[in-house]
Amino acid sequence: MHAAAHRGLRELHASGRAMARHWSALGARLGGPEGELLRAGAADARAMVTELALATAARDLPADLAAASAGRLASPRAPLPDRVLERGQALRLALLELQHVVTLLGYLRELAGHDGDAELRALLARWKQALGHDEASVRAAAIALGARPDEAIVPADESAVGRAGARLGWAVGAVGEWVDRRAGHRPGRRP
Repeated sequence: MHAAAHRGLRELHASGRAMARHWSALGARLGGPEGELLRAGAADARAMVTELALATAARDLPADLAAASAGRLASPRAPLPDRVLERGQALRLALLELQHVVTLLGYLRELAGHDGDAELRALLARWKQALGHDEASVRAAAIALGARPDEAIVPADESAVGRAGARLGWAVGAVGEWVDRRAGHRPGRRP
């Protein structure tokens, strides 16, 4: 197995695990149809990691052991916790995790082809398709929130901490909007 495949499989374990944990928690917090999509995606990610662990163990590659610590070092997630985000922001940022996993599955599929491992290539292709479906569904839900702007800006976490974080975000946003308006009114400013 090429070193790139070995490293990529460890990264996939870590990213898949992290996504499953995050999406499960965020799905429970958000609730509604978006929450259901996130929980379904989390279940798919868990199933993928389980199947991948069996495939890598059969190749004498215990990638899941190294992935347990690697997932904490590198992540496509934004550094902000969901608790301080609006519903639409949290959903869009969560989508980045899945986009990373789907891209990584395609990359690893090509590496498996390079290594001549048709069985691993087929497994990766199947999960790329399944998680690609989750990606399309969550992206559509995130975009659809644009038609419901009042719902999109509801705090992602309805707890006191979440509401306080959302108020801070709204204040920062209001300052940014004020700056944008002021910058637009400067003499000699071109649109």
